[in-house]
Amino acid sequence: MSHRNPTPTVDIIIELVDHPHRPIVLIERHNPPFGWAIPGGFVDYGESVEVAAQREALEETGLQVELIEQFHVYSDPNRDPRQHIISIVFLAIAKGQPQAGDDAKSIGIFEPWSVPSNLCFDHDKILRDYWRYQHYGIRPKLD
Repeated sequence: MSHRNPTPTVDIIIELVDHPHRPIVLIERHNPPFGWAIPGGFVDYGESVEVAAQREALEETGLQVELIEQFHVYSDPNRDPRQHIISIVFLAIAKGQPQAGDDAKSIGIFEPWSVPSNLCFDHDKILRDYWRYQHYGIRPKLD
């Protein structure tokens, strides 16, 4: 009997601390589903989620990030159209100019009011939760 388990991933909300207003970095995906996304990806076998977050940030943005905290876990079975994926979201800071890499078609630096509307997965919800936390100190509710 084989077991089907959700696949673990990480997403990293990267604040650029050397830019005014500490904007965040988003990537435009090169592979389906298309659109803009928080940098992130799959956790490799034998890798901790913290190491995966730093690796994915570097691969997709070219930035060495400092992980600040584990923000929240998003596990809705329908959050990713490809399969049941659980995302552990980290808050991180970095300095420098991001460069698109890995499966990023392009990269952007965004203030809250300028984030593209065509976000992938549930990243619109994640970013709303993040800004609510940043401004009011309110963490996302557990589902």
